[in-house]
Amino acid sequence: MTKNYDVIVVGAGNAALCSAIAARENGAEVLVLERGPKEKRGGNSFFTDGAIRVAYENLDAIRKVIPLTDEEAEKIEMPKYTQEDFRADLMRVTEGKSDPKLANQLISKSYETIAWMAEQGVQFELNFENQSFEKDGKRHFWGGLPIRTKNKGIGLIQDLNNRAEELGIDIWYNSRATDLVMDQGRVTGVVLVQEGKQVTVSAPSVVLASGSFEANKEMRSKEMGEEWEAAIVRGTEFNTGDGIKMALAAGAQKYGQWDGCHSIGTDYNAPKVGDFNKPGDIYKKSSFPLGLLINKEGKRFVDEGADFRNYTYAKYGREVLKQPGRTAFQLFDAQVRPMLRKEYNLEEATVLQADTLEELADMMKVDKEQFLETINAYNEAVQEGEYNPTVKDGKGTVGITPPKSNWALTLDQAPYYAYPLTCGITFAFGGVHVSPEGEVLDEQENPIAGLYAAGEMVGGIFYHNYPGGSGLMSGAVFGKQAGTSAARYSQAKLTV
Repeated sequence: MTKNYDVIVVGAGNAALCSAIAARENGAEVLVLERGPKEKRGGNSFFTDGAIRVAYENLDAIRKVIPLTDEEAEKIEMPKYTQEDFRADLMRVTEGKSDPKLANQLISKSYETIAWMAEQGVQFELNFENQSFEKDGKRHFWGGLPIRTKNKGIGLIQDLNNRAEELGIDIWYNSRATDLVMDQGRVTGVVLVQEGKQVTVSAPSVVLASGSFEANKEMRSKEMGEEWEAAIVRGTEFNTGDGIKMALAAGAQKYGQWDGCHSIGTDYNAPKVGDFNKPGDIYKKSSFPLGLLINKEGKRFVDEGADFRNYTYAKYGREVLKQPGRTAFQLFDAQVRPMLRKEYNLEEATVLQADTLEELADMMKVDKEQFLETINAYNEAVQEGEYNPTVKDGKGTVGITPPKSNWALTLDQAPYYAYPLTCGITFAFGGVHVSPEGEVLDEQENPIAGLYAAGEMVGGIFYHNYPGGSGLMSGAVFGKQAGTSAARYSQAKLTV
């Protein structure tokens, strides 16, 4: 006899599992459908670096999530990151286009959602490595991103699955949801495929949290432009837009920036889709603000020092995609090389090294004359000032285009290093219209009865760019909310 479910969750990443846990906490019998096999569960969340953006008032607020002794706390300088700070960052990088209602839900619920995740057994730690520096015996944090999940996305997915198992949530693997069952405008179940067989499971409410369409070449090309066919997929191969298609077929309104996405400059030799055997964000190259970005023509094409990498990395991937051969290089010299993040030291990192710029140009196979002219012009444009990579130091250039606004050091100390890049897509910004309560809205912006969505499927929050760590936070906030709403809707239906 088939078990009766109150809520079906499509997907098994951070947003989906937060939905499932919240629904179960609210009394629902929950089924999770994971398209991939168990060893490839977790969606894009499995591949995340784990940094998660949250508004908080002080270190005491952080200590409620991450246990610290008084002695440890004494050695930490933690500037506050208020809701106003979070909102200002989000609106600045999205050029003011983030939906105010959705942005407010994300920001205002961020801290309580982090605290709730910790209660569910998700382990957090301080983001020492990427968001702090040591000075006068203390760790000084900066950039509004002091928290990360322990053991990155691998730990996050393990912790959420442990909690789901404790709560008795059923998870079916190798189960690809293909259609919603509708009756007079209401959701009544899901059609899925298991081992080539079609199965229908009934439930009064469904949460779609199966990611965006970044792993679907045809949808990328159609919605974002033909050049996006060449992008590699940084995360799971299973995010091909299934949930979005199901929602649109049920009458959902398309929403957000459908021609935009989160993408980064990633190692040229990174796998074409995320490798579950090498989890974690190991192919990224995030120290570009300390060096130069050069294309095959030997020219710079962005202001590498425009802002901290948290606020530029998600838009510079598409700038790499625009370059000849869909390729670029990150360039550093000996004085900067020791400052680079640890991904540059991994055996997976592709690097070219030479004792002269002329030799390096030959290895890079770029226009040597233009390359040397670019470096010379840059070196001459570098201004005096105090170099400090932990703040926007204002040590920039004058008289060149594009400028380098911060962290400009002359590139003149051998050996020289070039890291070849291509564009890796993380997720698309376009999705469906969702209310702050997680309800999927139709073309008239009315809720589709019984249908909810969370995670990358929520359109309207991110445009053009993305404050680092806010995707995980959005997935958790809207996941928890969607699961709660779906459970309450199901209970209301059962009591009628």
